[in-house]
Amino acid sequence: MNTQNRIARHLSLAAMAVVSSTAATQAAVITWNINQVVPNNIDGLYVNVQTGVTGATGATTAGWDINPYGTSTTTMSWFNATGSGMVQGLGQGGTSSATASLSMGSVVSASSTYAAVASSPTAGGWVLNSVNYFGFKFLDAASQVRYGFGSMTMGATMGVRTLNFVAFDDTGAPITVTPAPGAIALLGLAGLAGRRRRG
Repeated sequence: MNTQNRIARHLSLAAMAVVSSTAATQAAVITWNINQVVPNNIDGLYVNVQTGVTGATGATTAGWDINPYGTSTTTMSWFNATGSGMVQGLGQGGTSSATASLSMGSVVSASSTYAAVASSPTAGGWVLNSVNYFGFKFLDAASQVRYGFGSMTMGATMGVRTLNFVAFDDTGAPITVTPAPGAIALLGLAGLAGRRRRG
């Protein structure tokens, strides 16, 4: 093996180690792609964050944690199980503290404020015709506090909404709001695989 090939092989192995380290670091983040409309009714959508299971009622959704719901076109309400809660704050330009529409880079942790207050473009700063992010905490099956966030696409009114995904850190560590958890590690692996095929 000549020197150039040895250097290329060494760099390739080093890159693999970095990507593996990144993937391992993010392995604690579990993401469930929900992609379901939240009905504009009194039940809404119940979500078991740990398993990714959803349902139309609390009785049919074992271990549910969060529940966006409501019949209004100007606000969306939230209900949560015991030990769970939504991150409350002004959000993106909100004028009163409510379940907040969080900005990229927001950290959901023990120091966040939790409640279940109705969201709107003014209260909590939700943005119509846009993707919004919300934070939450919940108790897992072992009654341990876990922190997470989710993505919801709002339509022309607060009554038109789709829950895109929920993500949480299963170690109990704080979690940072990102567009797609784990995407950086996956892109790194895809790029490395592409380079190896061409080599």
